[in-house]
Amino acid sequence: MIEINNLVKNYGAKFAVDDISFKVEKGEIVGFLGPNGAGKSTTMNILTGYLSSTSGEAKVGGIDILENPYEAKKLIGFLPEQPPLYVDMTVDEYLNFVYEVKNCKLNRRKHLEEVRQVTKIDDVKNRLIKNLSKGYRQRVGIAQALVGNPPVIIFDEPTVGLDPKQIIEIRNLIRNLGKTHTVILSTHILSEVQAICDRVVIINEGKIIADEKTENITRAVEDNRRYSVKICGPQREVLSALKSINGVLSAEVTGERELDSYTYRVEAERGVDIRKPIFFAMSEKDWPIIGMEAVNMNLEEVFIRIMDGSLSKQ
Repeated sequence: MIEINNLVKNYGAKFAVDDISFKVEKGEIVGFLGPNGAGKSTTMNILTGYLSSTSGEAKVGGIDILENPYEAKKLIGFLPEQPPLYVDMTVDEYLNFVYEVKNCKLNRRKHLEEVRQVTKIDDVKNRLIKNLSKGYRQRVGIAQALVGNPPVIIFDEPTVGLDPKQIIEIRNLIRNLGKTHTVILSTHILSEVQAICDRVVIINEGKIIADEKTENITRAVEDNRRYSVKICGPQREVLSALKSINGVLSAEVTGERELDSYTYRVEAERGVDIRKPIFFAMSEKDWPIIGMEAVNMNLEEVFIRIMDGSLSKQ
């Protein structure tokens, strides 16, 4: 559905986007992740036709956005970081205005009613946009992106400035939209990607440095071998014993306690399976292990390792 090939955008000697390529298949929700200034918004602006590229191509539904922008833009709904709202209009007036601008041919009344219901703004349709909360304004911004029912929806930092309740609501809305649309979510908020996306594309300094399924991204970091172990026994002695096991890189108490057991976070050296050594070491001391599970890195830890150069693009 979306195809970016060898895309470059430079300003003199400065490369905002440096020869990137990736695809988004129909029905995917892809997180486009990177720190501020990484090239996310530049890529999104090229993909949506707001900015020209220096070289390379960006296609939507097989249509090159630069060669045939009018047809390509029909396939895209876009919510920029600052929603394009006319605050002196009511919600209903604004959506009717967007309907006209997009030259939408769907049944007006039925379609706009569906859009309001999907975004849960039907109860404020007659209110001036300037009187709405930030969360509702964001919903109206999403609603304008949905007018015309484009198959591709692109969000640029959709939850910036929202409170925790509003963030959850917008995330749930985007997740539901992913059932019927192809979605790109450009963000620097790591938890957002984990909560919403099927796949993660990570960009830094204009280059793509990782492209993985969200559930698999931590597996790409080969030296991550950490376990959460719940052990019954004297805390200090257990911790000392864990640290003395060959292959244990580090061990610490997490602070979790259940009756006479404590939970420990243990990390192994790269390529070492420490589960059996832990079992035998605790068995010798008659300290029962009542739980052990692998602990995956969260996306923030993965991101930091990627930024540090611990992971090369697959």
